[in-house]
Amino acid sequence: MCTGACSKFIAIPLYVLAAVSIICNIMLFFPDFETKYAAEDRDGKERITQEVKYMGGLIGGGIMALIPAIHIHLTSAQKCCANRCGMFLSIGFAAAGVAGGLYSLSVASLGLANGPFCEWINEYNSNPTWGAPFANSNGSYLSDKDMWKWCIQPEDVVGFNVALFSTLLVSACIQLILCGIQMVNGLFGCLCGTCAGKE
Repeated sequence: MCTGACSKFIAIPLYVLAAVSIICNIMLFFPDFETKYAAEDRDGKERITQEVKYMGGLIGGGIMALIPAIHIHLTSAQKCCANRCGMFLSIGFAAAGVAGGLYSLSVASLGLANGPFCEWINEYNSNPTWGAPFANSNGSYLSDKDMWKWCIQPEDVVGFNVALFSTLLVSACIQLILCGIQMVNGLFGCLCGTCAGKE
C-alpha cells in the first residue's frame, strides 16, 4: 500500500475516535443525563467524578488526536502535503497523537479504578454521603455488581461511568495503535515518498 493511501486509511478512523472521545467526555459531566450535578459542582459542592474534570477525552483523545488526524489526512492528498516533508511532519503530529492517547488512556484507567463520585450508603456507612466509595477497592467493584447499589444518586451512575470510561479506554488504545502505525508510515514516506500522482 502506498504511504499516502495508508495515511488516509489512518486519518479517517482518527476523526471518528476523536469525536467519540469528545462526546464521551462531555456526557460524563452529566450523570443520569441531568445537568443539576454539574451545576451543583460549580457551586462548590463536589458532585462530578474527579477524573472527568481532567478532560482526558476532550483534550487527549479529542483535540490532541484531531490535530494529527487533519495533518495525516492532508499527507494523503495530492498537491498538498503529499511529499517527503509532509510525511516527515506527520511523524511529529502522530507523536502528539500518541501523547494525547496516553493521557486519555491514563485518565480513563484512573476513572475506572477509582469509580464514580456519588451519594452512597452501605452496611458500614448508614448515613448517605457524597464521595467516591470505590476509590480504595482497586477496581474490584467492576466485577461485583452488588457494590454498584451503594450509589443511590445519581441513579445508575456506576454503569454510566463504567460504560463511558471503558469507551474512552478502548478509543485511546486504538488511537495509540493508529498513531504508532503512522509514525512508521511517515518514516517510510519520508524516505521513499508517498506515491502521490503515480499510477
